[in-house]
Amino acid sequence: MKINVFKRRKNRRFNYTPRYYDGKDIGNPYDLDSKFAKYRETTNSGDLSSQWKEAREASRNRGNREVNTRLIIIIIILVLITLYIFDFDLSIFTTRR
Repeated sequence: MKINVFKRRKNRRFNYTPRYYDGKDIGNPYDLDSKFAKYRETTNSGDLSSQWKEAREASRNRGNREVNTRLIIIIIILVLITLYIFDFDLSIFTTRR
């Protein structure tokens, strides 16, 4: 048996949908659209990878800049609280007179 130390195992992707599962959006059956249009953007609600991909694409806009700054401020506050708990000398952040 060959042992790979530095090679990472590749994850397998299974896009399995049970036969009698109503997870896909069918839409309006009386819609007079082309018969291929309903298969263009239908995603399986159980397929987490496509939902994750859509969420990542939706978050790549300039509207999340406030969230990013808020997250950075929260992380800085948590780091300072952690340093205070471990009795780190916080006087290096102040100016000397």
